[in-house]
Amino acid sequence: MERNCLECGVQISGRTDKKFCCDHCRNTYNNRLNKDSKNLIRNINNKLRKNYRILSELDPGGKTKISKMKLMQKGFDFEYFTNIYTTRSGSTYYFIYDLGYLPLDNDYYMLVVKH
Repeated sequence: MERNCLECGVQISGRTDKKFCCDHCRNTYNNRLNKDSKNLIRNINNKLRKNYRILSELDPGGKTKISKMKLMQKGFDFEYFTNIYTTRSGSTYYFIYDLGYLPLDNDYYMLVVKH
């Protein structure tokens, strides 16, 4: 049974489940396949990454109270988070992966780390 490289089409030999002739073709094929073809995905991931960096920079101890203005000055975007956690008492925490924030009164936020 003749098999060809999925990237360049060259005939390949070896293991029966082999799909590429070399690492270069495998990497090229997967990079093209997994490329964020839509700017939307890339932009959202960049905003999540930036929000995560800001929270980790401002909350080194695991629990900190901070003003909304301070977060906004750093470039934090409140529209981008990965999940929401609502406690039994009705408090809603917004998380970017394991770092989160709880809206408080007077435009303050409690920054927390999920353990």
